[in-house]
Amino acid sequence: MTLRAKLSAAPTLLALCGAAALIAGCSSTQEDRTANWSPNRIYQEAKEEADGGSYDKAIPLFEKLEGRAAGTPLAQQAQLDKAYAQFRSGERAQAIATVDRFMKLHPASPAIDYALYLKGVINFNDDLGMFAWLTRQDLSERDQQAAKESFLAFKELVTRFPESRYAQDARQRMNYVVNSLAQYEVHVARYYYTRGAYLAAINRAQIALADYREVPALEEALYIMVQSYDALGMTDLRDDAKRVLTTNYPNSTYLTQGFRAKDDPWWKLW
Repeated sequence: MTLRAKLSAAPTLLALCGAAALIAGCSSTQEDRTANWSPNRIYQEAKEEADGGSYDKAIPLFEKLEGRAAGTPLAQQAQLDKAYAQFRSGERAQAIATVDRFMKLHPASPAIDYALYLKGVINFNDDLGMFAWLTRQDLSERDQQAAKESFLAFKELVTRFPESRYAQDARQRMNYVVNSLAQYEVHVARYYYTRGAYLAAINRAQIALADYREVPALEEALYIMVQSYDALGMTDLRDDAKRVLTTNYPNSTYLTQGFRAKDDPWWKLW
């Protein structure tokens, strides 16, 4: 073969080699290493990956098990374990969708209490982002939806399954969520107060007082009302708010020391 012929044939040979490599690559990616595995082995492998923190590897195994063991308790377990793995890997929306799907498909499952607990925990941990105001972010921009959904899941759990092994922890988390939601309203009220929006501050403080009971944040809510009414020259309403404050919090330091330092986290109150 002449040199010219060899050169002209080179692209064809390269193309053929490339096509062969592509075919080989495709065939290897389509190979299912679990094809001959039993459902129990798939579950064991998935659990080992999850326990080792390799949630990205565990999730597809749990998904495969859902289909391979459909209609069995093992498939239900795989679905819940997948939701937990999604949660731990940062896929909150997918985790919530998986839990909701589980509860819709298996409303009589003995694991419904755990599903509700898991849904509450997923939203509970996600909404720790609500406390980003500790890093001086604008309080008026925080979203409390996850915290509210967390509370509702825990409330359903303790209402439907008061003797569940998860009920006590759910109750404690509910208290935490309620305190945080009330404190959020008060911090927004303070945000308005410090910017001279006194009516907005009063309205936000009143929301906290109307929606929550016996939470530490209400002391500051009342103080914000006292200060805001005073700034507006509404002395009668100021005195009424002050009377309620001193009656409910006779040892309140707000009237003598004013607002606490901004660096003092609200959770030090309780």
